[in-house]
Amino acid sequence: MNWDDLRYFRALAATGSLSAAARMLGVEHATVSRRIVSLESDLGLALADRRGRRWSLTRDGERIAALAERVEHETQAIRRAADGVRSNLSGTVTISAPPALAAGITAASLADLQRQHPRLAVRIIGEARTASLDRSEADIAIRLTRPESGDLTIAKLARMDFRLYASPGYLAGVAERDWRFIGYTEPAPQQAALEAFAKARPFCLYASSLEIQQGAARSGAGVAALPDFMALPDAGLAPATPGRILISRDIWLVVHSDLKRNAAVQAVTKRLRDAFSQDWPH
Repeated sequence: MNWDDLRYFRALAATGSLSAAARMLGVEHATVSRRIVSLESDLGLALADRRGRRWSLTRDGERIAALAERVEHETQAIRRAADGVRSNLSGTVTISAPPALAAGITAASLADLQRQHPRLAVRIIGEARTASLDRSEADIAIRLTRPESGDLTIAKLARMDFRLYASPGYLAGVAERDWRFIGYTEPAPQQAALEAFAKARPFCLYASSLEIQQGAARSGAGVAALPDFMALPDAGLAPATPGRILISRDIWLVVHSDLKRNAAVQAVTKRLRDAFSQDWPH
């Protein structure tokens, strides 16, 4: 049996469609189909029902998919174990972080480290979703919610304060009772705090990223809940309620415990700790 065929089948089982599996693996969907046919031939089993563009797992396919998931987890554990004992500062360290933090903090703080160690590469993924460290989707994660499960080493990095911000022109021209608000498309603690503050006053815009909300507030669309590290340096914004923090959120540094001894991961996490400790409240 070709183990690579099993990896392609696992991607189909995890994503639920041929096209999604192809996107995950970075290949053409015909390649995924060909690999699954090869696996079925090797095993002598029908693993998927093909009905037009829709594929569904057979009962045998579901059983093999469960076993393939276990194989994947063990393979990732072997890779992490090998990565964890390397002592040289080389290779690639992947960091997953919320987009605003990825753009505003991590890249700048790691530039000097990379100059010192040219064989070290850092891959930063700015994403709202929670990357799986167990699946090796990232080596390090910066999160705004403390993980409750997994073999993880977790440390608090800092605290992120959110305040209400708007353009100076908006605040000068619109009375507080008539404020309109810029909110989040997804549930978040800062959205709940913003709704509590707004009460019956309307929301004029919902956006999925802090950068979009910041731009909308700067243009005079309304009042947004933004973290100080983004809004305070922005000359196009001013605090709507000076001296009042709307909400504070903890920032967590998360590493899979298997990688604690990896020299490159240690160097990157130390640089992140140093960067946050210098300029952020704790």
